[in-house]
Amino acid sequence: MDKKINLPITAEIAKDLKAGDYVYLTGEMYVARDAAHKRLMELIEKGHKLPIELEDATIYYMGPSPAREGRPIGSAGPTTASRMDKYAPTLLDLGLKAMIGKGKRTPEVLEAIKRNNAVYFAAIGGAGTLLSKCIVESEIVCYEDLGAEAIRKIKVVDFPVIVVGDCHGNNLYDTAILQFKKDN
Repeated sequence: MDKKINLPITAEIAKDLKAGDYVYLTGEMYVARDAAHKRLMELIEKGHKLPIELEDATIYYMGPSPAREGRPIGSAGPTTASRMDKYAPTLLDLGLKAMIGKGKRTPEVLEAIKRNNAVYFAAIGGAGTLLSKCIVESEIVCYEDLGAEAIRKIKVVDFPVIVVGDCHGNNLYDTAILQFKKDN
């Protein structure tokens, strides 16, 4: 089922999403990868305030290429989500509601998604140039010294994703395999 969602994603919105749903996101989200997640975790462990607001936030696991002239961002394809798995449960417990990446997540992340009424979306790997066309604004928020791994705030319009892990405990990577076996 195709759904259009205006960000931020709340627990109520997440409850309506099911693994396999096609979703088009519009609004603001953060971009962060493993180096930025490591810094966020260090701040959390020290009890310091984070440089971004996690409540109902969406983080896209992506490191963009340099922007071409006239564009807010370069190629913007997803990175492998499992690289953030050691950080994700803590961030979800602190209010993060949605993550976008590619690939499978650990059972601990899937449990944290369920526990926090959150969602994991997959963006299509290898489609970075097409995905970048949905990004209309981009600004570095913090950790500029990390270059492509700096935390950015981006504004997207009709950004296409697929629900992979929903808050009901469903995982599209598992259910799709079962469905395929059943059909064949």
